[in-house]
Amino acid sequence: MPEDYFGERIAERYDELLADMFDPAVVDPVVDLLAELAGNGAALELGIGTGRIALPLAQRGIRVHGIELSSAMLARLRAKPGAEQIDVTIGDFATTMVDGTFSLVYLVFNTINNLTTQDEQVACFQNAAAHLEAGGIFLVEVGVPALQQLSPGETFHTFHVSETHLGIDEYDVANQGLVSHHFRAVGGAFEKRSIPFRYVWPSELDLMARLAGMTLRKRWSGWKREPFTSDSTKQVSVWKKM
Repeated sequence: MPEDYFGERIAERYDELLADMFDPAVVDPVVDLLAELAGNGAALELGIGTGRIALPLAQRGIRVHGIELSSAMLARLRAKPGAEQIDVTIGDFATTMVDGTFSLVYLVFNTINNLTTQDEQVACFQNAAAHLEAGGIFLVEVGVPALQQLSPGETFHTFHVSETHLGIDEYDVANQGLVSHHFRAVGGAFEKRSIPFRYVWPSELDLMARLAGMTLRKRWSGWKREPFTSDSTKQVSVWKKM
């Protein structure tokens, strides 16, 4: 079982710390696309968290099931209006199975990177495919590795600077890993939180999908179907189960 980096200390402030990500201007395009892809079927969210996407998706009439490792994050979801519509299974989303099949399985907000080995990421694609009905869709939203922004020999990339938050990614290029360091102002002092990830390339994801019996249908650089280019910093990729 992977280590849970989203325990009570993080869960109690998660929605507050990521308030910008809960803005309707951010959430609505995500839900619009997911609802379209789900159609008349059901959706499975891997790493459902506190329900940022699942709750508004369920409000659109989509039957949503989730898998979540953190019981603390799930408790926050359960306390919100509309949560009774969503079934959630506690477990590792790379291997945990739930009953039934789905027209859509999705992973958002870089959650695939929480799996810190290639084997775990491959298993995640296989698990997604196992939950999809024939012709079903697997969608992943994840950042494109920022290696172009590193000078030769450098390992640190600062991705966010404000009066209350400093974010620095530490890259381990040889092992395709990174650690995101977050320094936040809390109670007049700075708290440090570091989380390990494994970054992944678009072509690598396509190969994982192929190994799981899926093929690429679309790749965009955002939720409004912006074209994916060499300058894109994020990908929203869609694979179809054959």
